[in-house]
Amino acid sequence: MIIICKKKPFKVEISKKVVHNIKNKMLSDKKIVCPNNLLEVAHKKNSVNAVIVNAGKSLPMISAIDAIKENLIIPIFVGDTKEIQKCAKELDFDISKYEIIHEPNENNTAKVAAKLASENKIKLIIKGHIHTDVLMKEILKREYNLLGKQRMSHIWHMTLHKDDKPLIITDGALNVHPNVKTKMHILKNVINFCNRIGINKPKIAILSGTEEVLDSVQSSLDAKEITELAKKENLNADVFGPLAFDNSISKKSASIKGIKNNVAGSADVLLVPSFETGNGLVKMMIYFMGACAAGVVVGGKVPVVITSRSDDAPARLASIAAAIVALD
Repeated sequence: MIIICKKKPFKVEISKKVVHNIKNKMLSDKKIVCPNNLLEVAHKKNSVNAVIVNAGKSLPMISAIDAIKENLIIPIFVGDTKEIQKCAKELDFDISKYEIIHEPNENNTAKVAAKLASENKIKLIIKGHIHTDVLMKEILKREYNLLGKQRMSHIWHMTLHKDDKPLIITDGALNVHPNVKTKMHILKNVINFCNRIGINKPKIAILSGTEEVLDSVQSSLDAKEITELAKKENLNADVFGPLAFDNSISKKSASIKGIKNNVAGSADVLLVPSFETGNGLVKMMIYFMGACAAGVVVGGKVPVVITSRSDDAPARLASIAAAIVALD
């Protein structure tokens, strides 16, 4: 690193150890906890048949066990039978009363899950130790008839503590670079989800890198159009954009910049311009803040629980609860 002074530049050596310590201090050691509000709403519904896709690893199995204990699901395990039974034994879980469908190939476990859903044998698809793109590619095939009237989209329900009011972020996992038409589907899906968790008229910020409409920033143009369409269609939500992240969630920032509307500084939902924005924002909240990220794909005939393969068990349980909430 070079520091410039009035006389002459000089070098300051920063050791790799110091940099490593700085990075470590940014990472949160807070224990992730499943929020009560999702569980309370989910408990109002009966437990449902759910398929665990490519089960047999400890984290998917633990989340399934937790969901069983909460009376949320009746699981069907798909994967390598020996691996599933071995994992269950290691976790001291009696799996004998539940169905196991033997399928050792990862790609084929997605096919089994999609077929079960198409035959109405399950109401919920839960991602196990499988790549998201492999699972979703199969589910989106028209032969299974799992597509709904709305385009599918992903919702993150973010909380820090058990009784927090959530921050909803969409879409940070499924639609990579959505256009205005797709964003309108994402908007309608998230309004429906918010209604189900008790937010009757959500405040939704259409996010951009700026709060100004600029020809050079496509997301700001999209945000303006979405705001106008939401008013035209009389959607049951306060929708406004473009808004930058700071003036979406901080009233102080909105006030300093002179932004006055119902959404600025108090957004319930951040509708992000792209997959990268949403995914990065969510991962920062998880690793820097210890946030619980409950992730679910909605808009289809069957909700799909999508979590990272490295997510902790409480986040996986929260995701299952979110999917139960999303069920018709």
